[in-house]
Amino acid sequence: MADFEASEGLLPMTDETQPPIGSICWTDLTVENADELRDFYAKVANWTHAPVAMGDYNDYCMNAPETGKTVAGICHARGPNANIPPQWMIYITVENVKQAADRCAELGGEVIDGPRKVGEQQFCIIRDPAGAVAGLIGG
Repeated sequence: MADFEASEGLLPMTDETQPPIGSICWTDLTVENADELRDFYAKVANWTHAPVAMGDYNDYCMNAPETGKTVAGICHARGPNANIPPQWMIYITVENVKQAADRCAELGGEVIDGPRKVGEQQFCIIRDPAGAVAGLIGG
């Protein structure tokens, strides 16, 4: 997940726009070839895209064709995102990321990245006991 300013439909959220605890609030894809996948999804889903500067490269906000609203992100698997698996990742809103990550491990899951800061929030990536991967985001 890119570390960038909030915009409509894009994490991180402010306290006023924070989704309800337990809701799926964001989806992104982190891959080695983000530019190629950006173009692939632009053609398949008719998404437009906007660059998000990450220093010496860009990640991308992917936007709905009719509204221009950001609906997902496509990110490079570089720097702090190097450990994120290449799959469409959902992010679930939790009250406390560290507590949720600890509970995940206690219940037989695995924390595979984080917790770490994104904007004003924390997030981590977990693998559940069945092997499925998801992100947790919140305080």
